[in-house]
Amino acid sequence: MSAAVTIEERTADPTLVQREVEAVERIKRARATLGDDVVVLGHHYQRDEVVQFADIQGDSYQLSKEGALVKAKYIVFAGVHFMAESAVILGRDDQVVILPNMNAGCSMADMANLEQVMTAWAELEEVLGSATEERVMPVTYMNSAANLKGFVGQYGGTVCTSSNARGALEWAFALREKVFFFPDQHLGRNTGKRMGIPLEEMVLWNPFKPYGGLTDEQILNARVILWQGHCSVHQQFRPEHVDLWRKNHDDVQVIVHPECMMDVVDKADLVGSTSYIVKVIDAAPAGSKFAVGTEVHLVNRIKNRNPDKFVTLLSPFSCLCSTMYRITPLDLANVLERLVAGEVVNQIHVPADVKANALVALNNMLAIPDNQKVILGD
Repeated sequence: MSAAVTIEERTADPTLVQREVEAVERIKRARATLGDDVVVLGHHYQRDEVVQFADIQGDSYQLSKEGALVKAKYIVFAGVHFMAESAVILGRDDQVVILPNMNAGCSMADMANLEQVMTAWAELEEVLGSATEERVMPVTYMNSAANLKGFVGQYGGTVCTSSNARGALEWAFALREKVFFFPDQHLGRNTGKRMGIPLEEMVLWNPFKPYGGLTDEQILNARVILWQGHCSVHQQFRPEHVDLWRKNHDDVQVIVHPECMMDVVDKADLVGSTSYIVKVIDAAPAGSKFAVGTEVHLVNRIKNRNPDKFVTLLSPFSCLCSTMYRITPLDLANVLERLVAGEVVNQIHVPADVKANALVALNNMLAIPDNQKVILGD
């Protein structure tokens, strides 16, 4: 397992660049030997040097679902830790899920750990009473650890994606009066606002303060309790970036991910998941112009695939997923060559009880009627 390498270090070290070039041939040889025994899944945000070897590209939930359907015994997930865990949860018992670099995590997922959420739940019970489980529905974003998905399943809640967050909230409100939404405050707030929920009825829970920094009255009056978490990539897009494009290029459509802050989403022309952004731009007529608020590797990939359109990053700065960037061709070559040698490294495990409860939450999501799975901005 290699240590994380910064972009600057990689660019400045010709030896490392040469080793990555050599890693490409190592990967090809290992893949040829392993054949159908291995499948490589590549997330939309993965760097091109790695994603070029992906058998399937997509977002985290899509990849986990498709990974479970392949015949391969070994799933190498070129994403981050929570994605690989989801592949274990949805996969077959005979499949082995491998993360090329165990340091590839997700800053958003790390902003809500099980101990913090359990503490918050206990504090909610102190305010709301013993009927909390009947009044509050826990909903976790797909970008969360397996044990949080398990917690949600244990209390009858659901998982959501950026595509079906509205459906998840509507399902939750049909069963209980409040929603406890984590870890991404922006997806929860943007979804709730589109549903007509007043901002004053969506409160922010700070896990580092007693009772989330909220008064009893705020908790009692809230319909949505949002966890104070965010995506480090989408947090970089600012409303002034949209204003600048509006000022200088009034023919450019601004399309952003719902993990962006509310002020950015409110100013955008179109809002949706990574898959939605890809589909919209791919289907647009030649000559269309887009400023895109999501991870730079995906934006560049869309741009290269659509040379007849103007596609650029919304921000003037390069907004990349630095944790996913930790996976290098060297990491991929190493885990594949170890498989050739009969050795499994960097296997991702999910305890059986956690997997069972997480499946409850995921199955609750799948049970939500398709007509409720509304993509924001659609």
